[in-house]
Amino acid sequence: MAQVAVIGCGHWGKNLVRNFAGLGALTAVCDADAAQAERLGAEHGAPALSWDAVLGDIAINAVAIAAPAPLHHPLGRQALRAGKHVFMEKPLALTAGQAQDLIAVSREKGRTLMVGHLLHYHPAFVALKGLVAAGRLGTLRYVHSRRLSTGQVRAEEDVLWSFAPHDLSMVLALMGAEPGDVKARGAAYITPGIADYADVRMTFPGGAVAKVSVSWLYPEKEHRLVVVGDGGMAVFDDTRPLEHKLALYAHRVEERAGRPILHKAVPEYIALEAAEPLRAECAHFLHCVDTGQAPVTDGQEGLRVVRLLGRAQASMESGV
Repeated sequence: MAQVAVIGCGHWGKNLVRNFAGLGALTAVCDADAAQAERLGAEHGAPALSWDAVLGDIAINAVAIAAPAPLHHPLGRQALRAGKHVFMEKPLALTAGQAQDLIAVSREKGRTLMVGHLLHYHPAFVALKGLVAAGRLGTLRYVHSRRLSTGQVRAEEDVLWSFAPHDLSMVLALMGAEPGDVKARGAAYITPGIADYADVRMTFPGGAVAKVSVSWLYPEKEHRLVVVGDGGMAVFDDTRPLEHKLALYAHRVEERAGRPILHKAVPEYIALEAAEPLRAECAHFLHCVDTGQAPVTDGQEGLRVVRLLGRAQASMESGV
């Protein structure tokens, strides 16, 4: 089994530590705050090591990196060149060039590169992708994802790069293509130059449209993905109880006397297995390391999201 060192033991990294420890794969922890690393390592029975010690330890064959986004590329590159498999929290990198470089090094070294687009491992999104693939919604026409909350305000990355990777990743997976047109707007209310709110609108081949709205300045928590097709609609609402997280609506339109008539249907709630998405994601990484299987959210998937983020950022900055 893979032996994993978690790099970054802060707000999110501590959850990776907990899950890799629960899966029996945690070998070490590492953090710029040595005291935090010592505390978390002691709690989960793993030594706190320096970054250089992690790189030099041949018993550690994989790292999970939950460091600030500007460090993703340099840390990932060093780890891959040291022969480690790499799980990288989103975003994979801050530019498409950096993401491509990580993919190239992972291929050169024959190592797994996986990005933490967590919702791909959520049972509701797995089931939703299955509904789309099975044609239950027909041809997709419109997708709207909203990730809003009164959340942790970041200083090193804006809400587009902090929140939107999850939603953009889901949109790309559902559409099965990259958008032709991307327009984004945002606003910075707290820290100049760090957007607290952003809207991204994308048009896909065939005319399908997707919109992503993200904000950490919102009075309520809303994590909601609406998917509309010409054969039905679905709603993935992650704030609802498990039995109501995924609803399928068999709405239909018929022509009557030359006029469209909408027939509404009651929601069909899709049965889901209770599972922690992060545990499933960590277990998938271990499986890919052990078997050589390509991750669901591999480097190429991470690159597509980074490329889309870059296009949205450019639109937001230029106003075009």
